[in-house]
Amino acid sequence: MEPFVTLRTTAVVLPLENVDTDQIIPARFLKTTDRLGLGNDLFADWRYDVSGAPRPEFVLNRPEAKAAQLLVAGRNFGCGSSREHAPWALLGYGFRAVVSSEFADIFRNNALGNGLLPVALPEAAVERVAALIAAHADSKFTIDLASTTFALPSGERFDFPVDPFARHCMLQGVDQLGYLAAKEPEISAFERARAGAY
Repeated sequence: MEPFVTLRTTAVVLPLENVDTDQIIPARFLKTTDRLGLGNDLFADWRYDVSGAPRPEFVLNRPEAKAAQLLVAGRNFGCGSSREHAPWALLGYGFRAVVSSEFADIFRNNALGNGLLPVALPEAAVERVAALIAAHADSKFTIDLASTTFALPSGERFDFPVDPFARHCMLQGVDQLGYLAAKEPEISAFERARAGAY
């Protein structure tokens, strides 16, 4: 997992509420346990027509979306099933973070476990971010995970909550298993000491 410390990027807006994981990555793409290539199928039913051609009106098919690493979404993003493929597809497309006023719990946990940062901001702040992007598509936003702040181009900052353990893992670029593996010498020493006590 790539460490997440600071991200400065442009963003795209998907102004829809209750976007569920089947819309993020439709079920027909879940036959794989490999995350490679899933970014091509992100929002597939919205991005492509029945012939497979890109729909030019969909936000991810616009030129300004290509370099954006931040998705600004409506309330209750990632609801529905618990598929881990949803954050895989978002990461595979190139997003490193998603801003919303509300995330589904399972999606948020899956995202954090895979290196995708869910940034929960007040509804009014999300609306301001979306308005800035509508006015200036090249606006750049800064996310600092160390200080858990989200900054507008003006420098105004908003704090956002992150589980401390998930924050630590993302800053270090390790998942839960990687974190435990790094503690192996301490775990072994504890087990040896415990065994000797009996």
